[in-house]
Amino acid sequence: MRVGGMMATFADLPDSVLLEIFSYLPVRDRIRISRVCHRWKRLVDDRWLWRHVDLTLYTHMEVPTLGIKSELQLLAYITTTTTRDPSHVCDLHHSSRQHQILDPVSGARDRTHILMDTNQMRPKVMWHLLRRYMASRLHSLRMGGYLFSGSQAPQLSPALMRALGQKCPNLKRLCLHVANLSMVPITSLPSTLRTLELHSCEISMAWLLKEQDPTVLPLLECIVLDRVPAFRDEHLQGLTRFRALRSLVLGGTYRVTETGLDMGLQELSYLQRLEVLGCTLSADSTLLAISRHLRDVRKIRLTVRGLSAPGLAVLEGMPALESLCLLGPLITPEMPTPAEILSSCLTMPKLRVLELQGLGWEGQEAEKILCKGLPHCMVIVRACPKESMDWWM
Repeated sequence: MRVGGMMATFADLPDSVLLEIFSYLPVRDRIRISRVCHRWKRLVDDRWLWRHVDLTLYTHMEVPTLGIKSELQLLAYITTTTTRDPSHVCDLHHSSRQHQILDPVSGARDRTHILMDTNQMRPKVMWHLLRRYMASRLHSLRMGGYLFSGSQAPQLSPALMRALGQKCPNLKRLCLHVANLSMVPITSLPSTLRTLELHSCEISMAWLLKEQDPTVLPLLECIVLDRVPAFRDEHLQGLTRFRALRSLVLGGTYRVTETGLDMGLQELSYLQRLEVLGCTLSADSTLLAISRHLRDVRKIRLTVRGLSAPGLAVLEGMPALESLCLLGPLITPEMPTPAEILSSCLTMPKLRVLELQGLGWEGQEAEKILCKGLPHCMVIVRACPKESMDWWM
């Protein structure tokens, strides 16, 4: 970009642009750049920058040992050893993803470096971030990494969960990855949550049972259960305790049976969005349960394993369905043809989005048939997209 015929520098960018750039930096680097100049320190303290915090971006962090013995000393080291040259800031994000240095023979760590897996963020550091930067500014938080890190690693505690609820009154979305929640009661989660995502997490058997306190998480509208091995039929039926729930995502929940799904959806008839991805359930049985009990559902997203033309036909006439997404890859010859998909979609009066991912139909005759036959719909035929960095969307 040029200003007055000269190449613009970081100093020429308005605050709004710098904030947008800083928002893509990991937390560690946000703290580091506050040392560059007074202006950047003011921007790092801006409430807007701390609305969405992703602590899972810290895969590995390698720093010289230099006698560092505690996490707070490490945090102080990070904030005092950053470059003061703004032109170098673009390298900070890449430098935060170093690999562990191991001796090729013994496997021992290089003595000149320590490797901190900040997915195992220590309690002192987490409390510091909570008090100093996040607090009432925080809207979305993503964290994890405590499950496979060994018995000596710190665990998410009920006290930390309660502190999030007390100190972060605007926290609406909590995403936990690879976390052991078996000792964390669901009653300790922030009551302000509207979205709760559990990815590869361990939960106790009592976490989502119907007999638990029905006043817990009164505002919860969306729950994502992705590869949660303990989740089973009883938990699905227990979701009825969340009366505000409107969106449910089940990913890889292999303990949920066809009978359990049918019984669960019967009690969750008020759902408006359902996604069933990578489960052992066939698409036909899932669609049959949906057609029986979720007549007001607006969005369906599911993998096509076990999908047939008769199975898709049970959705014909669904009065409120606005978006239908089918995810590949194709693994059975019973998969409906483009003409059969078109025939079923034409009976859905409110359908506005048809998305086909990973079926290998991009640019093929199938895409032309669907686009021509559904002029009132947005037809999207594409490969499976990569995960967006805007995880809070």
